[in-house]
Amino acid sequence: MSMHLYQMGVKVLGETVHQNLTSVLLAATCVTLTVAYVSKVLLRAGARGEEKAPPHIPSSIPFLGHAVAFGKSPIEFLEKAYDQYGPVFSFTMVGKTFTYLLGSDAAALMFNSKNEDLNAEDVYSKLTTPVFGKGVAYDVPNPIFLEQKKMFKTGLNVARFREHVKLIEAETAAYFQRWGDGGERNLFEALSELIILTASSCLHGKEVRGMLDERVAQLYADLDGGFSHAAWLLPSWLPLPSFRKRDRAHREIKKIFFRAIEKRRKSGERVDDFLQTLMDATYKDGRPLDDNEIAGMLIGLLLAGQHTSSTTSAWMGFFLAKDRTLQERCYAEQKAVCGEELPPLDFDQLKDLSLLERCLKETLRLRPPIMTMMRMARTPQTAAGFTIPVGHQVCVSPTVNHRLRDAWAKRTEFNPDRYLHDNPAAGEKFAYVPFGAGRHRCIGENFAYVQIKTIWSTLLRTYEFELVDGYFPSINYSTMIHTPHNPVIRYRRRTP
Repeated sequence: MSMHLYQMGVKVLGETVHQNLTSVLLAATCVTLTVAYVSKVLLRAGARGEEKAPPHIPSSIPFLGHAVAFGKSPIEFLEKAYDQYGPVFSFTMVGKTFTYLLGSDAAALMFNSKNEDLNAEDVYSKLTTPVFGKGVAYDVPNPIFLEQKKMFKTGLNVARFREHVKLIEAETAAYFQRWGDGGERNLFEALSELIILTASSCLHGKEVRGMLDERVAQLYADLDGGFSHAAWLLPSWLPLPSFRKRDRAHREIKKIFFRAIEKRRKSGERVDDFLQTLMDATYKDGRPLDDNEIAGMLIGLLLAGQHTSSTTSAWMGFFLAKDRTLQERCYAEQKAVCGEELPPLDFDQLKDLSLLERCLKETLRLRPPIMTMMRMARTPQTAAGFTIPVGHQVCVSPTVNHRLRDAWAKRTEFNPDRYLHDNPAAGEKFAYVPFGAGRHRCIGENFAYVQIKTIWSTLLRTYEFELVDGYFPSINYSTMIHTPHNPVIRYRRRTP
């Protein structure tokens, strides 16, 4: 018994010594790392000499920083920071440092930058790769992505836009037959479904469009759910319901595209559409796209534009419903440009619908679908006299730039006619950037204009719209794309 107690005592003593030793080692490691980090910061500060870091908004909450305040009301947060700190400032959210560049002059840094300095993949690949798939977009080195973008541009041309107008008009008329003569409906939900149908009809080819039904529309919605704050902040392998839906939808949609590719190959038919463009495309080294790349690019083509068009189309509808006089001016323009009998639209007429286009521009000013564009600083960058360190997430907010007091008169008012005259922001290159700018400008901008103007031309010819009991939707900040909250609209069929 005494021997057993002795052995137990030795064991406990050993464990205690071991634990103490481990604690000492951990403490020593922490001290060493802290000293090394402080030394590194001091050395870096010394090396910078006169360089100044952007003003940093203090927070008393470790790690989370300003995540709650920003998430609750990001536009107000950024506008307040701009007023207090100026066009360049930093703050912490979830352990990451964000530096915002607000105003035209500061934003020039991002829009004129090279990818090796302010990098897009470092920020966006975590979001896009689970949705689009590997081997495309931000999952590949930038030179490869640029080649893929050139393949897209080949398919986005005026000759195809002329055919797209007819397809979009037909899809819109067919979809809204289900709405009947009047009632109240969720406008954003309807337009989200329609955008998928019209984009697929125009961009994917008849094989893919022929496979679309309500089940596939839900798959697209589940896949689109991958663009969320959770997906941006958390590891993609976590077993969250939205992540599982996203991954399942990705697999199922890929299968649909694989079947469409195989069907096209077996038929031997050559059709002038995007599917054929990608099947025929080759990289500079002569390598053709494989089926996985084609499918991933088709997903990217649809979802990248779907955000812009569905959100913008819905907001535009509510702005028109709020201002009935403006709505009737847009309807009168349809007759003036296209003819009293309102014959089918064509591309050349669409270009002449200037009031409708100004309404679209003003919608994009007040409700740009993407509130923040981001890059990762890989090299130190200078803006407004401040040096932005490596590792900062550098951001531009179109939403804030579009409503700065010192750039826009009556900045929060919806006024499409402001584009008839020079406005204070006209001479500022990056004051209006709903589709980005410079080398980072969205290649789908022209298609989005064709798509939205065709949809709303068709809707204005069919219905009159009004707000339900005067309710104009608030902004839903819970998603990365700022959609309208409770977007129900009232409508009734126009009488000839």
